[in-house]
Amino acid sequence: MNTIPVIIEKTFNAKPARVWKAITDLHDMKQWYFDIPEFEAEIGFDFQFIAGSETKKFLHICKITEIINGKKITYSWRYDGYAGNSFVTFELFPEGNKTKLRLTHEDLETFPSDNPDLAKENFVAGWNQIIGENLKTFVEKA
Repeated sequence: MNTIPVIIEKTFNAKPARVWKAITDLHDMKQWYFDIPEFEAEIGFDFQFIAGSETKKFLHICKITEIINGKKITYSWRYDGYAGNSFVTFELFPEGNKTKLRLTHEDLETFPSDNPDLAKENFVAGWNQIIGENLKTFVEKA
C-alpha cells in the first residue's frame, strides 16, 4: 500500500496575506478553487462541494481540523458513498514579497483502489492544475 502523500510546492509572486485570503475566503475560493456554497475558516466547520470530471461528479465532504491563522489550514476530504478519508493541508511560508505554498494531501490509500477516478495520479494532476495554474494566476493578478 502506497502511503506517500501528494505534496505540491509552488512559490507565488504574492505576499502571504494575499495567498491566505485566497485559500480561506469563500469569495476568493470560488474564483480559483471549487464552487463551495459555504466556507468559514474555523476548526470544526463542515463544507461540501461537487466536482469531478465531465462524465462523473463526486460530492466532496470536508471538515476543518486545524488552523494556524495566516500559516496553515487542514481539512478532511472524503467522498459521499465511498470508503476512505483523507486530509488536505495548505501551509504558507513567507519568502520576502513572495510566498511558498506547500499542499499536502495524505491518506489517499484509504480510498477504494479499484476506482480509477480516485487514483493517486489524478490527485497529482488535479492539484498541480489547481495550485500551479489556477491559484497562481489568481494571487498574482494585479
